[in-house]
Amino acid sequence: MGMQAINQVGSQLPPDIRVPVVIDVEASGFHPQSYPIEVGVALETGERFSRLILPYPEWDHWSAEAELVHGISREKLQRFGRPGDQVAKELNSWLVGKSVYSDGWVLDKPWLIRLFEYAGVKMDFWFSPLEMILSRELMDHWRRAEALVDRRLQSKRHRASTDALRIQLIYIEAQLLLKNQ
Repeated sequence: MGMQAINQVGSQLPPDIRVPVVIDVEASGFHPQSYPIEVGVALETGERFSRLILPYPEWDHWSAEAELVHGISREKLQRFGRPGDQVAKELNSWLVGKSVYSDGWVLDKPWLIRLFEYAGVKMDFWFSPLEMILSRELMDHWRRAEALVDRRLQSKRHRASTDALRIQLIYIEAQLLLKNQ
């Protein structure tokens, strides 16, 4: 049942199943000077938001290893990336007043802070680690839920909105497994 949520999150689910808003950030690397290059969001409605971010001139750290993981080149960012202030404002318009969760909060938070600071925009949503809404019972079902979702999605793409959707679906699937145990 959880995988029916791919196109219409929430519409096929029991009313007691929580659908969190999940965010993911791809970056230029894992160095302290790295910066966000893509942000993706999976909303509770099933909608997804994804933007490539045009690096600010002083954002010059680049990791070839990170590029191999996410597949986003500097050239692609120059061609298709949007200005940071525009991306920050769009995120705010999509997420205003919402609680947003990340499975990689320790890395994603500094990258989002960097984006919003450089953009001169105040973040209008709450950003928390996914662990804030993961009970021990859900964690007991996480690995099985992850395997089920990965088998059904069959996606090899490591991009921000795809990763956000994947985490959201694993969270939903873990709840369904717990409910049906």
